[in-house]
Amino acid sequence: MSLLVCIDCESVVEPYPPKYKCPVCGGLLEYRMRPERLRAAEFSGPLTFWRYRSLLPEVKNLVTMNEGGTPLHVVSRLADRMDVRSLLLKDETRNPTGSFRDRSAALLLSNAIDLNYETLICATNGNMGASLAAYCAKYGLLCHVLIPKIMDVGKLAQMLIYDAVIEECGETVDKSIEEAERLASETGWYQATPELNPLTLEAQKTISYEVSEQMGVPDWFIVPMGSGGTIYSIWKGFKELKEMGRIDSTPRMIGVQAEGCSPIIDSYRKAEDSKGRRVGMSLTHAVGILVRKPLQLEMAIKAIKESDGTALSVSDKEIFQAEQAIAKLEGIFAEPASSATIAALKRIRDSGMLDQKDRVVCLITGSGLKATDVLQALAKKRKTAVLGAELSTKERILRILSQRDAYGYEIWKALGKTMTRVAVYQHLNDLDKKGLTTTYSKEKRKYFRITERGRRVLRAIDELKILL
Repeated sequence: MSLLVCIDCESVVEPYPPKYKCPVCGGLLEYRMRPERLRAAEFSGPLTFWRYRSLLPEVKNLVTMNEGGTPLHVVSRLADRMDVRSLLLKDETRNPTGSFRDRSAALLLSNAIDLNYETLICATNGNMGASLAAYCAKYGLLCHVLIPKIMDVGKLAQMLIYDAVIEECGETVDKSIEEAERLASETGWYQATPELNPLTLEAQKTISYEVSEQMGVPDWFIVPMGSGGTIYSIWKGFKELKEMGRIDSTPRMIGVQAEGCSPIIDSYRKAEDSKGRRVGMSLTHAVGILVRKPLQLEMAIKAIKESDGTALSVSDKEIFQAEQAIAKLEGIFAEPASSATIAALKRIRDSGMLDQKDRVVCLITGSGLKATDVLQALAKKRKTAVLGAELSTKERILRILSQRDAYGYEIWKALGKTMTRVAVYQHLNDLDKKGLTTTYSKEKRKYFRITERGRRVLRAIDELKILL
């Protein structure tokens, strides 16, 4: 049987219903298996989440939507870009609702049904709410979700379509978590907030089990950090595998946060400026890891230190560039929080800490289709590119006419015949309407001439190019 134990004072409390805080010292609680049961545990069945049932806290009802068993992609093109020999992505976007949180939803709902709960409460900044809403919809439970003002609309859309009861609370998820704790105490609802239910850690450690079966043990495992529980759960999984005798070594853990919100990094480095930082200013487009007061901070630091790993923060610009690289080179659309792992890999490789021959796994926690900021940026980029192409063509026409007057066919040839003549005449008509060119007839042909206004526009463009 699994025990619920305080990681600080080692006090043992009743395992169910799940609790996250030690009643003796206030430390965080985690489930632990008795050593003899851990060593006797077996993997059974196909490569899915419930293959590892014997290593999870006991449940009678098995809730599932075929979560787990996600691919571990060998990404050679991205590895070449990062200058590492072996790079693999654990692709949790392949879960039923597109994120690693489906593992937790399966275990938490199983436990809730065992305990005869009908309503779940969850504070979430996205993925957990989407997962729980879907699983509750399938199994007929009511899902009450508290969301912050700052969150990805794509994840909210999932909660809405799955008919969750949604309430906005606070600017970031920190306030939502406080309210979820109060509501669960007041109403008696099942507490499904990942930071407040240690079963979440147990569910997520199955990622380590899968990786060990898919490739063995990597040298480095890079994980995005919000509240800190994910990196701890991955580390816990590898420690258990070693205790079972299934592996001989463990990976070094790397935790990553966004520079705009990096409280775990600040604590890990004991940065002098972290004490004076104005918490209200914390912000990043990687909303999945936007947590200002991470409840599992100590767990995250414990995993990093025990594994002889490290932690670092990366900029939103680096995250977005990494997201584009993953998509362009490997065809995987990762959310910003996940892409931070690739941004961190580049930074670590450049620092010389990582050897070229090391094997690296990056955790891709969720799909980029959920992250509307990225989609909006890409749409804006497309519009800008189209507009830029139009402006570039008009500028080139004005450059041609600044040298001499010309008729349409001559202009089309001078442009390199890269577009239809109809398109060229559309640009010419636009320039004429704006007073940048004028026309006259000569030898039965319509000639175009740049106006003084058109020459002023060219001079303004030249000035702008100097500034850029």
